[in-house]
Amino acid sequence: MRQTLVAHTSARAETISTYRRGMTEHTYRALTTWTGSTDGPYAAYDRTHTVWTPPAEAVLRPSADPAFRGDGRLMNPEQLLVAAASSCQLLSFLAVANRSGIEVLRYVDDARGTIDLAATPARVGSIVLAPTVHVAPGTDHAEVVATARRAHETCYIANSLNTRISLRVTVVDAVPSGAMSS
Repeated sequence: MRQTLVAHTSARAETISTYRRGMTEHTYRALTTWTGSTDGPYAAYDRTHTVWTPPAEAVLRPSADPAFRGDGRLMNPEQLLVAAASSCQLLSFLAVANRSGIEVLRYVDDARGTIDLAATPARVGSIVLAPTVHVAPGTDHAEVVATARRAHETCYIANSLNTRISLRVTVVDAVPSGAMSS
C-alpha cells in the first residue's frame, strides 16, 4: 500500500510540474490490472479488473458487458467510452458558455452508444449525446445550442474518436429557486 501511495504522490507532482511549465502536450496514464486464470472454458474466467489513472485517487473496478460474460453491476469499457465523450462535451460546453456569458445552471446528458457486432471490425459505431441544458430565464436558447455545437468542435475526446457522434441539445429555462409549481 505504501508503494502505491508513493507512486501516486510522484505522479501528482509530475502532473503539477507539467502544468506549471506550460507544456502544450499532456500525457495521460492508465494502469489496468487483472488477476485470475484463463485456464478452463471461455465462459469461466472473471472479467473484473481495476483501472487507476494517476494522479486521481479513485480506482475503477470495471468488467465486461454482461453480453460478453461480464458483471452487469459494474461499469464496462463501452460505457466508459460513452461517459468520456459525454464528460468531455460537458466540460467543453461549460468553458465555451462561460466565455460567451451564458449562465448555465444545470446540465444533464443521457448519452447513448451503440456497438454493431455485425460490422467489420466490430466497434462502437455511434454515440448520441443528448444534453438537457438548464439556463437562466431569458437566455437565448438558439445561442445555447450554437454554443454547444462550438464546444463539440473543441472536445478532445470527440476529436480523437473514429465514431459518429451526434449532438441533440435541449434547452430549458431553469425554475428560479423558491418558485412553487402548481
